[in-house]
Amino acid sequence: MLEFLEENKDIRHLSGFKTPAKTKYYFEINNLDDVDKLVDIVNFCRQENLSYKILWAGTNILFAFDEYNWVIIKNNLSWYNYDENNKILEAYSNEMISYLAEIVEEKYDNKVWHRFIGLPWSVGWAVFWNAWCFWLEAENNFLSALVLDLESGQRLELSRQEMFFEYRNSKPKKTWKYFIISVKFDLSKVEEKYSSQVDNIEFRENKQPKWFCCGSFFKNPQWDSAWRLIDAVWLKWYKLWWAFFSEKHGNFLMSDWNATFKDLLDLMKLAQNKVKKEYQIDLVNEVQILKNN
Repeated sequence: MLEFLEENKDIRHLSGFKTPAKTKYYFEINNLDDVDKLVDIVNFCRQENLSYKILWAGTNILFAFDEYNWVIIKNNLSWYNYDENNKILEAYSNEMISYLAEIVEEKYDNKVWHRFIGLPWSVGWAVFWNAWCFWLEAENNFLSALVLDLESGQRLELSRQEMFFEYRNSKPKKTWKYFIISVKFDLSKVEEKYSSQVDNIEFRENKQPKWFCCGSFFKNPQWDSAWRLIDAVWLKWYKLWWAFFSEKHGNFLMSDWNATFKDLLDLMKLAQNKVKKEYQIDLVNEVQILKNN
C-alpha cells in the first residue's frame, strides 16, 4: 500500500447530504507536488483492482454506501490571480467559483460573472460539469485548462475547442482520464447563451433551501423544468422516511438529520417513476451518485 494513503476515513462532510459514509483509502491534494502522486495512486488502483474517485469543494454528491471499498481523493488546490489590465482570471481548480465572482465584482468592478455568485461549485468541478447558472455556463469565458493525464502522467494545456463542452459535459467528464489543475478565463466581455434578468442572489437567498441538500437534484428535461414536474405529481413537500422534497423548491431533495442514503434513493426513484408514468419523461439526476460498484 502507498504510505501517504489514509485508511478508514470518515467522509460524510464531503457531501451536502451529510449522510454517514467512510472510505477504505483516502488522499488529499494540498499542493502541486501532491498532484504528481495521483499517477502513483492510479497505478496502485490498477494493481489492486481498486476504483478511485476525485472529489472537489462542491458537495453535490450523494454517497450511496456506508463504506466505500476503494479510494477517495480530495482536491484542496487553492490559489488565484486576476490580471486587471487584460481581465484574465487564473485559478487553481478547488477555488470556489462563487468566491471568485464576488472578488472580481467587488474589488475590480467586473460584473461578467455576477450570476455565478452563490454557485456552490469549485472552478474545476464547474468546468468538469460545464456548470450552468441562469444561462451562464462555465465554458462561456473559458480560455484553457492545465490538466494532468492520469494515464501518461503528462501535464497538458487544453483549449476551449479541445474541451468539447456540451450541456453539463466536457472532455474530462466524458473520459475521466484528466485531473484539472488550474483554469484560465477571459472575463473581458459577457458571453452567454441567453440574457437573464433574474436576481440570482435574491433567488438563492429566498427561493432555494439550505442545509442537508446538494442543490438541484435532477437535470431539467428539454422544454420543461424538473421542479414543475415534481410539483405536478404532488411530491413537493412530500416526505419519505427522513428524506423530502423542499417546500421552497420542488427540485431540491433534502436530508433530515437522520436520513440515510437509502431514504434519499427511494424518494429519487419514486419521483422518477411518477413523472415517467404521468408524462413519459425520464428525470435524470444532476447530483452525482457515487456507488460501491
